[in-house]
Amino acid sequence: MIRFSSVRRLVSGVPKWRCVEQTGARGYFSSIQQRFDAHASSVLKQSRPTSTHRWTISPASRLCHGDSRGTTDRAASKGNFSLGALTQAPKPAIILGLSGLIPFLSAPTFMAATQSFYPEVAFAQMVYGASIVSFLGGARWGFALPAGSPAQPDWMNLGNSVVPSLLAWMALLCRDNVVEGALLVIMGLGLTLHYDLTLLPGYPPWFKAMRTILTLVATFSLVATLIIKEYCLEQNISEMKK
Repeated sequence: MIRFSSVRRLVSGVPKWRCVEQTGARGYFSSIQQRFDAHASSVLKQSRPTSTHRWTISPASRLCHGDSRGTTDRAASKGNFSLGALTQAPKPAIILGLSGLIPFLSAPTFMAATQSFYPEVAFAQMVYGASIVSFLGGARWGFALPAGSPAQPDWMNLGNSVVPSLLAWMALLCRDNVVEGALLVIMGLGLTLHYDLTLLPGYPPWFKAMRTILTLVATFSLVATLIIKEYCLEQNISEMKK
């Protein structure tokens, strides 16, 4: 390193402009090094992703790929539930729902105990099932009417809520053929359960769980009646009184 104070003593005979030239070259190279260091540090800062770049989702990407949160909510509204949600059901709903199974279960239980098939009892069970199917369709209609309901009063909801009532009416016309009437009721129970669980915007999870259990029990009771008709002797209640 050359100092200005000792120029004459260290480099005697060297012109004064030579020292100035060396000092200028040294300052030129130091400025280049500073620019290089500043540029390198800026490049390193840009290559490191910050937390903002890592988690921010642009509106354009939401338009192209969709909002995953909205997709999750739509999937949850379509029926992702478990039977464990039945523990959250209100007590009146559980009591009234289980009580509604008594007419379904009493008919095959009575006929199995007597080992006889009674058309009047089977028809009464079928009529009660038709009324339940019609009630479930009306419940869907009423669920779509309030302003804040997730089920809008459109053709999808209101139209599908009418179908169970039509099936119930057709079942009631089968007075002389209990088998066809029972099959129509079973079809109506399965159709309304399909609507409530998958097709239409849904009820609370506890109601879906309760609907599943009640529908299965009611369907099995109707199937039990048809089995009794096939394997047991047919009798009339009027003959039983005699």
